[in-house]
Amino acid sequence: MSLHPKQNILLVENIHPIAKEFLENDGYHVDLLSHAPSEDELIKLLPNYVALGIRSKTEITSRILESTEHLLSIGAFCIGTNQIALNAARKKGIAVFNAPHSNTRSVAELVIAEMIALSRQLGDRNTKAHQGEWIKSAEGSKEVRGKVLGIVGYGHIGSQVSILAESMGLKVIFFDTVKKLPLGNARPVPSLEELLSTSDFVTLHVPEIPETKNMIGEKELSLMKKGAHLINASRGTVVVIEALVEALKSKHLAGCAIDVFPIEPASNKEKFVSPLQGLNNVILTPHIGGSTEEAQKAIGIEVAESFRRFLNIGSSSGAVNFPNVDLPLKKGTSRILNVHKNEPGVLGEINTIISNAGANIEGQFLSTDEEIGYLVMDVQSHHSEELAFHISKLSRSIRTRIVS
Repeated sequence: MSLHPKQNILLVENIHPIAKEFLENDGYHVDLLSHAPSEDELIKLLPNYVALGIRSKTEITSRILESTEHLLSIGAFCIGTNQIALNAARKKGIAVFNAPHSNTRSVAELVIAEMIALSRQLGDRNTKAHQGEWIKSAEGSKEVRGKVLGIVGYGHIGSQVSILAESMGLKVIFFDTVKKLPLGNARPVPSLEELLSTSDFVTLHVPEIPETKNMIGEKELSLMKKGAHLINASRGTVVVIEALVEALKSKHLAGCAIDVFPIEPASNKEKFVSPLQGLNNVILTPHIGGSTEEAQKAIGIEVAESFRRFLNIGSSSGAVNFPNVDLPLKKGTSRILNVHKNEPGVLGEINTIISNAGANIEGQFLSTDEEIGYLVMDVQSHHSEELAFHISKLSRSIRTRIVS
């Protein structure tokens, strides 16, 4: 691998154009694709690029990662990174970044809108009005004020929903497996079961991990209050759709709003099919929780900035699979970046190389995780090429590069 890799970046899946503009202003060449490339397509494309930006539909497999030698970083222009083989990327020395905060408000606002829409049966009444039917009735239509909102997962989005809901007069309870500081008058409850049995609305804001797969199934739905509503804008695998269909048909639940599904179309051209279609007071949206112009622009800037800092100075701050290092670049030096296997003695070998070359270290920082070590080192510029070459030849080095 070259110590000075080509500075080309590939962005796919219609990532907001602000990312391309931001990176090109910094001197990178950026290519765009509107679709989610297949595994074989990416294997052909990636030898030409130093960084890859994706959204939720592009799968980055171990096979893809093994095929590329120049790729330094992957950016998920979204919150989730479960579409990326993170450990395989780590072992190849590829840092993965995401945008965990930029669409928080957009998702929270959608949840609030859906809660009101469900409570007033707006979806059904809107459809009927378009069909020429006039359903003017208060039956089953209620205010949200004074009702109980149960939030499952009190992270960035869940807590934002909490603030908005409380300002509208709802009582907010939440359940999280990690102890969280309540905002406002929100109150934690000790179990998911208590939350489900107490809430008029239940909204899910959990990651896609083994513990959350099928978390809301027949048993959990039966624990919910009769006439309650379920909102899922987290991950499609969290809710057992067939069980939800039965809870709606039996009228145990009064409605639901679902933005994410176990199987989703690969593109806007593909047909969407779900057992939830055609049921009363069911709002189905095409995974648009974070799809606002404001959120996509903010995500574009956030991940592009992560690319810029990692490629330009080696800062890995915010990487989800990589030791986090953020060392200011010292003027008049060259920076050597080395990723190596986290085994005893590697730093000693590197420092021996530096000592033998008679070089001065102006700054050095090593951070490790269970798999790899990431060394950021500033040296006098006239020594950098020689040192980087010898460091890259160490048996436990994964990749080495120079930035100035």
